[in-house]
Amino acid sequence: MVVDDHPMWRDGVARDLTEAGYAVTAAVGEGVQALRIVAAARPDVVVLDLQLSDLSGVDVIRGLREAMPAVRILMLSASGEQQDVLDAVKAGATGYLVKSAGRLEFLDAVRRTAGGETVFTAGLAGLVLGEYRRLAASPADKPVLTVRETEVLRLVAKGLSYRQVAERLGVSHRTVQNHVQNTLGKLQLHNRSGLVRYAIENGLD
Repeated sequence: MVVDDHPMWRDGVARDLTEAGYAVTAAVGEGVQALRIVAAARPDVVVLDLQLSDLSGVDVIRGLREAMPAVRILMLSASGEQQDVLDAVKAGATGYLVKSAGRLEFLDAVRRTAGGETVFTAGLAGLVLGEYRRLAASPADKPVLTVRETEVLRLVAKGLSYRQVAERLGVSHRTVQNHVQNTLGKLQLHNRSGLVRYAIENGLD
């Protein structure tokens, strides 16, 4: 199953997979649509873009995992940013490939993903392993925020809007929203005022 909101890219990926002998059960452009039909399409592998027009890729990953816990999710994204990779993996992505990958590299990644392997664009595997080692060394009862989540939290606590935070950090508005949602979940908070209160209490303001 292919999920990408760029029609030409989506059609090209589906065509490459079909020509390579794979059965493409669905090719859709929205996360909501993917979640609605995944149980009926029953794909072994979902090739998913991180930046969709309706839902964040992280939300789609979680929804796919809820609908089909055994499904394998290969991210195919234009972003190779560290935090995007880590967010996707933590949400349940099986692997992560940047869109600069060639056709043969992509098809090999799909084959390996379908076979149960974890596949990353060169250089990203070490990044993910390092993050998990860092988390393993942290106290289990304390919420662990990533460096980028802490940066976003600090700027939000200073009163910056999400768009201003995005401009300051050089990331997209949607990426900032994703970081905020992840931080709210980790800290078991419900809104921005809760984040500001947490930042003040922990000296992050």
